[in-house]
Amino acid sequence: MSKARWIVALAIVLALAPSWRAQDAWRQACVQKCYAQTAPEDPEAQTQEIISLEKEAGRAIQLGNGTFFRRVYGDDFSGTLSHGQQINKEQWIATIESSATKRESLSVSDIKVKIFQETAIATCLWSSRFILNGQHLSSQIRAIHVYVNTPHGWHVVSGHTTNLPPDVQQVL
Repeated sequence: MSKARWIVALAIVLALAPSWRAQDAWRQACVQKCYAQTAPEDPEAQTQEIISLEKEAGRAIQLGNGTFFRRVYGDDFSGTLSHGQQINKEQWIATIESSATKRESLSVSDIKVKIFQETAIATCLWSSRFILNGQHLSSQIRAIHVYVNTPHGWHVVSGHTTNLPPDVQQVL
């Protein structure tokens, strides 16, 4: 009987050996993935990158150049303009490249960035002067952009802008 027990025990060991090898292969793949990962990026460097992207967006708007937005805005971008109109990436680029508005200046200031793992939220103030239908106008807009860090860099996936009244003096 003891010979039969050894045969049964050997059969069990041999039957389980492939699963041990598979588990070991899985463990090795996991370890290799950990070693292959790059060190977490410096949060300050990431913040500065987002700030640079926000400033570059302002320059692109002032120049009426959609190239920046084609590169940095995600294909699934969804935004809301200051008057409530919802737009996608193509509509946003068409708005930027439209000759209906002549932009005299656009400055981006008061940029604040919060980073949460692979997502960043940027808020800023856009101050602009422009000519619309022959009339000189100016505006201040608060903008918020949601960025996602991809293997190809930061991409804007959502944005929202809000017009500020001419004389904001009271805190709500």
